[in-house]
Amino acid sequence: MQKKTHDVGVIIAGGGKGLRIGGQLPKQYLLLAGKPILGRTLGVFEGMAEIGAIVVVVPAAHLARTKALITRAGIRKVVAIVPGGKERQSSVRAGLESFPRQPSIVLVHDAVRPFVRRKVVRNVILAARRYDAAVVGVRVTDTIKEADDRGFYARTLARDRLWAVQTPQGFKFDLLLSAHREAAGKKFIGTDEASLVERVGIRVRIVEGDYDNLKITTREDLKIAKFRVK
Repeated sequence: MQKKTHDVGVIIAGGGKGLRIGGQLPKQYLLLAGKPILGRTLGVFEGMAEIGAIVVVVPAAHLARTKALITRAGIRKVVAIVPGGKERQSSVRAGLESFPRQPSIVLVHDAVRPFVRRKVVRNVILAARRYDAAVVGVRVTDTIKEADDRGFYARTLARDRLWAVQTPQGFKFDLLLSAHREAAGKKFIGTDEASLVERVGIRVRIVEGDYDNLKITTREDLKIAKFRVK
């Protein structure tokens, strides 16, 4: 039987604060060369044949703004716009529970990473199908030191085994939903989705990404992003 080509869903999760850049407007609504960052991020997934449905999780106060943005941008694959929770973890869970039809694979991606390459997204999808769970990462280039509780070096970590994790993170849908519900039941807060599935005994595959997959969280990030927009 031929595998479906539109069985991948995406959750775009955005934060509710813009304070690290300045002002009260959440970062995903800031303009990047005349277009909202969120709109640029959505455009990456809108243009991929593999993606069948997108759920956008945003602060409750910005639901109407988000709907208007999506309409103006001509994004057609968004099936739900839902208010986020107090923490990112609860926001992603709300996104998972908002798909009208559950996909077999789900990706979770930061709203403020508009430069992710489609090739990387496809590699995450392939790895999630094969290994159940996969994340994008880039190799750490700096020397990393672990400090003790007095602020002195405790040890130097082996750089060749260290990765900086990005998004998207991809999973079998049922696995991620189950891991979220398990964490919620035990009141466990993870650092990301991968930490939740690790907690239930699933190994997570690393997919090599690229250093251009910038997360725009500071004023300096925004300046860099403006130089990258074509």
